[in-house]
Amino acid sequence: MRTQRDRIRHAIGFEAIALILITLVLSQLFGFDMAKIGVLGVIFSVIATFWNYAYNLLFDHAMLKYCGQLQKQTRHRIIHALGFELSLLVITLPMLAWWMDIGLWQALIMDLGLVVFYLVYAYAYNLAYDKVFPLPETTHA
Repeated sequence: MRTQRDRIRHAIGFEAIALILITLVLSQLFGFDMAKIGVLGVIFSVIATFWNYAYNLLFDHAMLKYCGQLQKQTRHRIIHALGFELSLLVITLPMLAWWMDIGLWQALIMDLGLVVFYLVYAYAYNLAYDKVFPLPETTHA
């Protein structure tokens, strides 16, 4: 399993890169004030960082329990990314609607766009992270 330090590095790197990309894209695409998007991005980033840490820990335990190892195949990575993004959507949707003063339907459309971005981003980031910081060989005892 990954160490606590490695999990923290993973989560912070993931959120920092995403925050920069999302703030720029949302302010340009939807015409929202960059500062308002930036503050929301920081709040969501903090929420997502803590959830990322917890979710990855839970996912690794599930991998060990059901697969007997931590090495992810493509299907595991897809399940990992979908599960993370859908659970985060449930957490963030009401906050997005309130902060941006938009309806839940608009917030859902906007959030689904973010989910699509993050699905691709999460897959690519985690694949790259595993290549740069490979897992130690692990077997289920």
